[in-house]
Amino acid sequence: MNKKQKPSIRFKGFTEDWEERKLGDVAEIVGGGTPSTSVSKYWDGTINWYSPAEISELIYLSSSQRKITEEGYKHCSAKILPVGTVLFTSRAGIGKTAILSRQSCTNQGFQSIVPHKDKLDSYFIFSRSGELKRYGETVGAGSTFVEVSGKQMADMDLMLPKTIVEQQVIGSYFKQLDYLITLHQRKYDKLVNVKKSMLEKMFPRNGKNVPEIRFAGFTEDWKQRKLGEVACYRRGSFPQPYGKSDWYDGDGAMPFVQVADVTDEMNLVDNTKQKISKQAQPMSVYAEKNSVLVTLQGSIGRVAITQYGTFVDRTVLIFEKYKTTIDNLFWAYIIKQKFIEEARKAPGGTIKTITKEALSEFDLLLPNYDEQHAIGSYFKHLDHLITLHKRKVEKLQNIKKSCLEKMFV
Repeated sequence: MNKKQKPSIRFKGFTEDWEERKLGDVAEIVGGGTPSTSVSKYWDGTINWYSPAEISELIYLSSSQRKITEEGYKHCSAKILPVGTVLFTSRAGIGKTAILSRQSCTNQGFQSIVPHKDKLDSYFIFSRSGELKRYGETVGAGSTFVEVSGKQMADMDLMLPKTIVEQQVIGSYFKQLDYLITLHQRKYDKLVNVKKSMLEKMFPRNGKNVPEIRFAGFTEDWKQRKLGEVACYRRGSFPQPYGKSDWYDGDGAMPFVQVADVTDEMNLVDNTKQKISKQAQPMSVYAEKNSVLVTLQGSIGRVAITQYGTFVDRTVLIFEKYKTTIDNLFWAYIIKQKFIEEARKAPGGTIKTITKEALSEFDLLLPNYDEQHAIGSYFKHLDHLITLHKRKVEKLQNIKKSCLEKMFV
Protein backbone atom coordinates (compact mmCIF):
# COMPACT_ATOMS: atom_id res chain seq x y z
CA MET A 1 0.00 0.00 0.00
CA ASN A 2 1.16 3.51 -0.75
CA LYS A 3 1.54 5.71 2.29
CA LYS A 4 -0.65 8.76 2.61
CA GLN A 5 1.29 11.76 1.32
CA LYS A 6 -0.65 14.67 2.82
CA PRO A 7 -2.26 15.39 6.22
CA SER A 8 -6.04 15.81 6.45
CA ILE A 9 -5.65 19.36 7.79
CA ARG A 10 -2.88 21.78 6.96
CA PHE A 11 -2.22 25.49 7.00
CA LYS A 12 -3.06 27.71 4.06
CA GLY A 13 -0.37 27.96 1.39
CA PHE A 14 1.06 24.45 1.81
CA THR A 15 0.09 21.98 -0.88
CA GLU A 16 3.13 19.78 -1.63
CA ASP A 17 3.15 16.11 -0.71
CA TRP A 18 5.09 15.12 2.39
CA GLU A 19 8.06 12.79 1.97
CA GLU A 20 9.36 9.83 3.94
CA ARG A 21 12.68 10.36 5.68
CA LYS A 22 14.72 8.56 8.29
CA LEU A 23 14.97 10.41 11.61
CA GLY A 24 18.75 10.05 11.31
CA ASP A 25 18.67 11.99 8.03
CA VAL A 26 17.28 15.13 9.69
CA ALA A 27 18.70 14.85 13.22
CA GLU A 28 21.63 13.47 15.17
CA ILE A 29 20.77 10.89 17.81
CA VAL A 30 23.00 11.36 20.86
CA GLY A 31 23.34 9.13 23.91
CA GLY A 32 24.66 10.11 27.34
CA GLY A 33 26.97 9.04 30.10
CA THR A 34 27.65 9.21 33.83
CA PRO A 35 30.88 10.22 35.57
CA SER A 36 32.01 7.97 38.40
CA THR A 37 29.81 8.68 41.41
CA SER A 38 32.69 7.82 43.74
CA VAL A 39 34.80 10.76 42.53
CA SER A 40 33.54 13.87 44.29
CA LYS A 41 35.36 16.33 42.00
CA TYR A 42 33.17 15.17 39.10
CA TRP A 43 30.00 16.43 40.78
CA ASP A 44 28.28 19.64 41.94
CA GLY A 45 29.61 21.66 39.04
CA THR A 46 27.82 23.95 36.57
CA ILE A 47 27.01 21.59 33.67
CA ASN A 48 23.39 20.42 33.55
CA TRP A 49 23.16 16.62 33.62
CA TYR A 50 19.72 15.01 33.35
CA SER A 51 18.42 11.59 34.33
CA PRO A 52 15.14 10.07 33.03
CA ALA A 53 13.47 10.55 36.43
CA GLU A 54 13.57 14.33 35.88
CA ILE A 55 11.50 14.19 32.69
CA SER A 56 7.90 14.76 33.77
CA GLU A 57 5.26 17.25 32.64
CA LEU A 58 7.60 20.16 31.92
CA ILE A 59 8.11 20.87 28.23
CA TYR A 60 11.22 23.05 28.54
CA LEU A 61 14.16 22.20 30.81
CA SER A 62 16.69 24.76 32.00
CA SER A 63 18.24 23.36 35.19
CA SER A 64 18.90 19.76 36.23
CA GLN A 65 18.70 18.41 39.77
CA ARG A 66 22.33 17.29 39.65
CA LYS A 67 25.17 18.97 37.81
CA ILE A 68 28.62 17.78 36.84
CA THR A 69 31.96 19.57 36.64
CA GLU A 70 34.17 20.10 33.60
CA GLU A 71 36.39 17.34 34.99
CA GLY A 72 33.41 15.01 35.30
CA TYR A 73 32.34 15.80 31.75
CA LYS A 74 35.80 14.91 30.42
CA HIS A 75 35.68 11.55 32.19
CA CYS A 76 32.39 10.22 30.83
CA SER A 77 30.68 9.61 27.50
CA ALA A 78 28.09 12.39 27.93
CA LYS A 79 27.91 14.99 25.16
CA ILE A 80 26.92 18.66 25.41
CA LEU A 81 23.53 19.01 23.73
CA PRO A 82 22.51 22.36 22.19
CA VAL A 83 19.40 24.40 22.95
CA GLY A 84 16.44 22.91 21.08
CA THR A 85 17.50 19.30 21.60
CA VAL A 86 14.56 17.00 22.27
CA LEU A 87 15.48 14.68 25.12
CA PHE A 88 14.10 11.16 24.61
CA THR A 89 14.29 8.55 27.36
CA SER A 90 15.45 5.24 25.94
CA ARG A 91 15.01 2.89 28.92
CA ALA A 92 13.04 2.44 32.16
CA GLY A 93 10.06 4.19 30.70
CA ILE A 94 10.81 4.67 27.00
CA GLY A 95 9.52 7.80 25.31
CA LYS A 96 9.40 10.61 27.86
CA THR A 97 10.38 13.84 26.13
CA ALA A 98 11.36 17.44 26.86
CA ILE A 99 13.09 20.30 25.05
CA LEU A 100 16.34 21.86 26.27
CA SER A 101 16.27 25.62 26.78
CA ARG A 102 19.92 25.57 27.95
CA GLN A 103 22.94 23.54 26.86
CA SER A 104 23.03 20.32 28.87
CA CYS A 105 24.01 16.69 28.84
CA THR A 106 22.34 13.49 30.03
CA ASN A 107 23.08 10.12 31.51
CA GLN A 108 22.95 6.95 29.40
CA GLY A 109 19.17 6.63 29.77
CA PHE A 110 18.57 8.85 26.72
CA GLN A 111 18.80 8.81 22.96
CA SER A 112 18.29 12.51 22.41
CA ILE A 113 17.27 14.12 19.12
CA VAL A 114 19.44 17.03 17.95
CA PRO A 115 17.66 18.56 14.91
CA HIS A 116 19.78 19.48 11.88
CA LYS A 117 19.42 23.15 11.07
CA ASP A 118 16.81 23.83 8.36
CA LYS A 119 15.84 20.15 8.27
CA LEU A 120 13.89 19.50 11.47
CA ASP A 121 12.00 21.86 13.78
CA SER A 122 12.33 21.08 17.50
CA TYR A 123 8.69 21.62 18.43
CA PHE A 124 7.48 19.81 15.31
CA ILE A 125 9.28 16.62 16.35
CA PHE A 126 8.43 17.15 20.04
CA SER A 127 4.75 17.29 19.07
CA ARG A 128 5.18 13.78 17.68
CA SER A 129 6.25 12.43 21.07
CA GLY A 130 3.46 9.85 21.04
CA GLU A 131 4.66 8.51 17.70
CA LEU A 132 8.28 8.44 18.91
CA LYS A 133 7.24 6.61 22.08
CA ARG A 134 5.26 3.94 20.20
CA TYR A 135 8.17 3.35 17.85
CA GLY A 136 10.70 3.13 20.70
CA GLU A 137 8.55 0.69 22.65
CA THR A 138 8.06 -1.47 19.57
CA VAL A 139 11.68 -1.77 18.45
CA GLY A 140 13.00 -1.84 22.02
CA ALA A 141 10.75 -4.70 23.10
CA GLY A 142 11.83 -8.31 23.25
CA SER A 143 14.98 -8.11 25.36
CA THR A 144 15.27 -8.73 29.10
CA PHE A 145 16.12 -5.08 29.69
CA VAL A 146 13.90 -3.03 27.40
CA GLU A 147 15.93 -0.31 25.71
CA VAL A 148 16.01 1.38 22.34
CA SER A 149 19.38 2.20 20.77
CA GLY A 150 20.50 5.33 18.97
CA LYS A 151 20.85 3.33 15.75
CA GLN A 152 17.27 2.11 16.05
CA MET A 153 16.00 5.64 16.65
CA ALA A 154 17.96 6.98 13.68
CA ASP A 155 16.35 4.29 11.51
CA MET A 156 12.80 5.47 12.33
CA ASP A 157 10.73 6.33 9.26
CA LEU A 158 8.92 9.68 9.37
CA MET A 159 6.68 11.50 6.94
CA LEU A 160 7.85 15.13 6.81
CA PRO A 161 6.90 18.30 4.93
CA LYS A 162 9.40 19.11 2.20
CA THR A 163 9.99 22.57 3.67
CA ILE A 164 11.14 23.50 7.17
CA VAL A 165 8.65 26.39 7.04
CA GLU A 166 5.64 24.07 7.22
CA GLN A 167 7.26 22.20 10.10
CA GLN A 168 7.79 25.49 11.94
CA VAL A 169 4.19 26.60 11.41
CA ILE A 170 2.89 23.27 12.72
CA GLY A 171 5.34 23.36 15.61
CA SER A 172 4.26 26.90 16.55
CA TYR A 173 0.61 25.87 16.52
CA PHE A 174 1.18 22.99 18.93
CA LYS A 175 3.46 25.16 21.07
CA GLN A 176 0.60 27.65 21.55
CA LEU A 177 -1.85 24.82 22.25
CA ASP A 178 0.48 23.30 24.85
CA TYR A 179 0.93 26.75 26.42
CA LEU A 180 -2.84 27.15 26.85
CA ILE A 181 -3.18 23.63 28.28
CA THR A 182 -0.37 24.31 30.76
CA LEU A 183 -1.84 27.71 31.69
CA HIS A 184 -5.27 26.31 32.54
CA GLN A 185 -3.76 23.25 34.24
CA ARG A 186 -1.72 25.51 36.52
CA LYS A 187 -4.77 27.62 37.33
CA TYR A 188 -6.70 24.44 38.07
CA ASP A 189 -3.92 23.08 40.32
CA LYS A 190 -3.62 26.42 42.13
CA LEU A 191 -7.36 26.60 42.81
CA VAL A 192 -7.43 22.99 44.03
CA ASN A 193 -4.66 23.87 46.50
CA VAL A 194 -6.49 27.03 47.57
CA LYS A 195 -9.62 24.98 48.20
CA LYS A 196 -7.71 22.36 50.19
CA SER A 197 -6.13 25.05 52.34
CA MET A 198 -9.39 26.93 52.92
CA LEU A 199 -11.25 23.74 53.83
CA GLU A 200 -8.68 23.22 56.56
CA LYS A 201 -8.85 26.82 57.80
CA MET A 202 -12.53 27.71 57.46
CA PHE A 203 -13.75 24.85 59.67
CA PRO A 204 -12.72 24.56 63.35
CA ARG A 205 -9.82 22.22 64.10
CA ASN A 206 -8.08 20.73 67.13
CA GLY A 207 -10.94 21.10 69.59
CA LYS A 208 -11.52 24.79 68.86
CA ASN A 209 -14.97 26.34 68.53
CA VAL A 210 -14.11 28.81 65.77
CA PRO A 211 -12.21 28.43 62.48
CA GLU A 212 -8.83 30.01 61.79
CA ILE A 213 -10.27 32.07 58.92
CA ARG A 214 -13.79 33.45 58.77
CA PHE A 215 -15.71 36.21 57.01
CA ALA A 216 -15.99 39.68 58.52
CA GLY A 217 -18.89 40.19 60.90
CA PHE A 218 -18.97 36.67 62.32
CA THR A 219 -17.63 36.30 65.85
CA GLU A 220 -19.84 33.76 67.66
CA ASP A 221 -18.54 30.33 68.64
CA TRP A 222 -19.74 27.44 66.52
CA LYS A 223 -22.07 25.06 68.40
CA GLN A 224 -21.52 21.33 68.70
CA ARG A 225 -24.40 19.11 67.62
CA LYS A 226 -24.93 15.43 66.85
CA LEU A 227 -25.62 14.74 63.20
CA GLY A 228 -28.79 12.86 64.09
CA GLU A 229 -30.10 15.94 65.93
CA VAL A 230 -29.68 18.12 62.86
CA ALA A 231 -30.39 16.11 59.72
CA CYS A 232 -32.75 13.49 58.34
CA TYR A 233 -31.14 10.98 56.03
CA ARG A 234 -31.83 7.73 54.21
CA ARG A 235 -30.11 5.31 51.87
CA GLY A 236 -31.01 4.76 48.26
CA SER A 237 -32.20 1.41 46.95
CA PHE A 238 -31.72 -0.84 43.95
CA PRO A 239 -34.53 -3.03 42.62
CA GLN A 240 -34.06 -6.72 43.33
CA PRO A 241 -32.95 -9.11 41.94
CA TYR A 242 -29.86 -7.07 41.11
CA GLY A 243 -28.97 -6.82 37.44
CA LYS A 244 -32.31 -7.73 35.89
CA SER A 245 -32.41 -6.26 32.39
CA ASP A 246 -35.92 -4.83 32.86
CA TRP A 247 -34.58 -2.44 35.50
CA TYR A 248 -32.56 -0.42 32.97
CA ASP A 249 -33.36 2.23 30.34
CA GLY A 250 -36.47 2.09 28.15
CA ASP A 251 -39.21 4.67 27.78
CA GLY A 252 -39.55 6.93 30.79
CA ALA A 253 -36.13 5.94 32.18
CA MET A 254 -34.67 8.33 34.76
CA PRO A 255 -31.11 9.09 35.99
CA PHE A 256 -29.87 6.57 38.56
CA VAL A 257 -27.00 7.71 40.81
CA GLN A 258 -24.37 5.18 41.86
CA VAL A 259 -21.01 5.62 43.59
CA ALA A 260 -19.20 6.16 40.26
CA ASP A 261 -21.40 9.19 39.52
CA VAL A 262 -20.38 11.04 42.69
CA THR A 263 -17.08 12.77 41.94
CA ASP A 264 -14.90 15.23 43.83
CA GLU A 265 -16.37 18.13 41.87
CA MET A 266 -19.22 18.36 44.44
CA ASN A 267 -21.92 19.23 41.91
CA LEU A 268 -23.58 16.26 40.24
CA VAL A 269 -24.20 18.00 36.93
CA ASP A 270 -23.42 15.44 34.24
CA ASN A 271 -25.77 12.69 33.22
CA THR A 272 -25.52 9.48 35.23
CA LYS A 273 -23.83 6.44 33.70
CA GLN A 274 -26.92 4.34 34.38
CA LYS A 275 -30.65 4.91 33.84
CA ILE A 276 -33.43 3.18 35.75
CA SER A 277 -36.55 2.04 33.90
CA LYS A 278 -40.06 3.26 34.62
CA GLN A 279 -40.92 -0.26 35.77
CA ALA A 280 -38.12 -0.29 38.36
CA GLN A 281 -38.54 3.26 39.69
CA PRO A 282 -41.17 2.36 42.34
CA MET A 283 -38.63 -0.06 43.85
CA SER A 284 -35.88 2.54 44.15
CA VAL A 285 -35.54 5.80 46.13
CA TYR A 286 -36.03 9.22 44.59
CA ALA A 287 -34.00 12.26 45.63
CA GLU A 288 -35.13 15.78 44.85
CA LYS A 289 -32.92 18.38 43.17
CA ASN A 290 -30.43 19.94 45.66
CA SER A 291 -30.20 16.80 47.79
CA VAL A 292 -26.78 16.14 49.35
CA LEU A 293 -25.47 12.68 48.45
CA VAL A 294 -22.66 10.82 50.25
CA THR A 295 -21.04 7.60 49.02
CA LEU A 296 -21.05 4.70 51.50
CA GLN A 297 -19.07 2.10 49.55
CA GLY A 298 -15.90 2.10 47.47
CA SER A 299 -14.54 5.63 47.86
CA ILE A 300 -16.48 6.35 51.06
CA GLY A 301 -17.26 9.99 51.81
CA ARG A 302 -17.42 11.51 48.35
CA VAL A 303 -20.09 14.19 48.37
CA ALA A 304 -22.24 15.77 45.67
CA ILE A 305 -25.33 17.95 45.36
CA THR A 306 -27.91 16.80 42.83
CA GLN A 307 -28.62 19.26 40.05
CA TYR A 308 -31.76 17.38 39.01
CA GLY A 309 -34.23 14.91 40.48
CA THR A 310 -32.79 11.41 40.41
CA PHE A 311 -33.15 7.88 41.72
CA VAL A 312 -30.36 6.72 44.02
CA ASP A 313 -28.59 3.40 44.60
CA ARG A 314 -28.30 1.80 48.06
CA THR A 315 -24.56 2.57 48.14
CA VAL A 316 -25.38 6.27 48.47
CA LEU A 317 -26.76 8.24 51.43
CA ILE A 318 -29.29 11.04 50.87
CA PHE A 319 -29.65 14.23 52.94
CA GLU A 320 -32.66 16.28 51.87
CA LYS A 321 -34.44 17.40 55.06
CA TYR A 322 -33.10 18.99 58.23
CA LYS A 323 -34.40 19.43 61.78
CA THR A 324 -32.98 22.93 62.04
CA THR A 325 -32.08 25.73 59.63
CA ILE A 326 -29.22 24.47 57.47
CA ASP A 327 -27.65 25.87 54.30
CA ASN A 328 -27.50 23.01 51.82
CA LEU A 329 -24.16 24.02 50.32
CA PHE A 330 -22.56 24.37 53.72
CA TRP A 331 -23.93 20.97 54.72
CA ALA A 332 -22.28 19.32 51.74
CA TYR A 333 -18.88 20.74 52.65
CA ILE A 334 -19.10 20.04 56.37
CA ILE A 335 -20.14 16.45 55.72
CA LYS A 336 -17.18 16.08 53.37
CA GLN A 337 -14.87 17.44 56.07
CA LYS A 338 -16.37 15.11 58.66
CA PHE A 339 -15.69 12.05 56.55
CA ILE A 340 -12.11 13.23 55.99
CA GLU A 341 -11.72 13.61 59.75
CA GLU A 342 -13.18 10.14 60.40
CA ALA A 343 -10.87 8.63 57.77
CA ARG A 344 -7.87 10.06 59.62
CA LYS A 345 -9.01 8.30 62.79
CA ALA A 346 -9.64 4.97 61.05
CA PRO A 347 -6.97 2.20 61.03
CA GLY A 348 -4.89 2.63 57.90
CA GLY A 349 -6.53 5.97 57.19
CA THR A 350 -9.47 4.32 55.41
CA ILE A 351 -13.09 4.08 56.53
CA LYS A 352 -14.31 0.51 55.95
CA THR A 353 -17.98 1.14 56.66
CA ILE A 354 -20.29 3.59 58.42
CA THR A 355 -23.43 2.33 60.13
CA LYS A 356 -26.58 4.43 60.45
CA GLU A 357 -26.14 4.49 64.22
CA ALA A 358 -22.50 5.62 64.02
CA LEU A 359 -23.41 8.32 61.52
CA SER A 360 -26.13 9.65 63.81
CA GLU A 361 -23.54 10.12 66.58
CA PHE A 362 -21.10 12.14 64.47
CA ASP A 363 -20.17 15.36 66.31
CA LEU A 364 -20.47 18.48 64.18
CA LEU A 365 -19.64 22.12 64.86
CA LEU A 366 -22.15 24.45 63.23
CA PRO A 367 -22.22 28.26 62.90
CA ASN A 368 -25.40 30.29 62.52
CA TYR A 369 -27.25 30.15 59.20
CA ASP A 370 -25.80 33.40 57.78
CA GLU A 371 -22.25 32.19 58.27
CA GLN A 372 -23.18 28.80 56.85
CA HIS A 373 -24.53 30.51 53.75
CA ALA A 374 -21.42 32.68 53.34
CA ILE A 375 -19.10 29.66 53.59
CA GLY A 376 -21.24 27.55 51.25
CA SER A 377 -21.38 30.32 48.65
CA TYR A 378 -17.62 30.86 48.81
CA PHE A 379 -16.84 27.20 48.14
CA LYS A 380 -19.49 26.99 45.44
CA HIS A 381 -17.75 29.83 43.60
CA LEU A 382 -14.37 28.16 44.10
CA ASP A 383 -15.71 24.87 42.76
CA HIS A 384 -17.18 26.67 39.76
CA LEU A 385 -13.75 28.09 38.88
CA ILE A 386 -12.07 24.71 39.43
CA THR A 387 -14.58 23.00 37.14
CA LEU A 388 -14.22 25.77 34.55
CA HIS A 389 -10.46 25.32 34.25
CA LYS A 390 -10.69 21.52 34.37
CA ARG A 391 -13.12 21.51 31.47
CA LYS A 392 -11.00 24.01 29.57
CA VAL A 393 -8.00 21.68 29.94
CA GLU A 394 -10.08 18.70 28.79
CA LYS A 395 -11.41 20.64 25.78
CA LEU A 396 -7.93 21.78 24.74
CA GLN A 397 -6.54 18.26 25.19
CA ASN A 398 -9.28 16.90 22.95
CA ILE A 399 -8.49 19.57 20.33
CA LYS A 400 -4.81 18.62 20.51
CA LYS A 401 -5.59 14.91 20.20
CA SER A 402 -7.71 15.54 17.12
CA CYS A 403 -5.09 17.81 15.54
CA LEU A 404 -2.31 15.29 16.18
CA GLU A 405 -4.35 12.75 14.22
CA LYS A 406 -5.14 15.10 11.33
CA MET A 407 -2.11 17.39 10.98
CA PHE A 408 0.54 14.69 10.57
CA VAL A 409 0.91 11.92 8.04
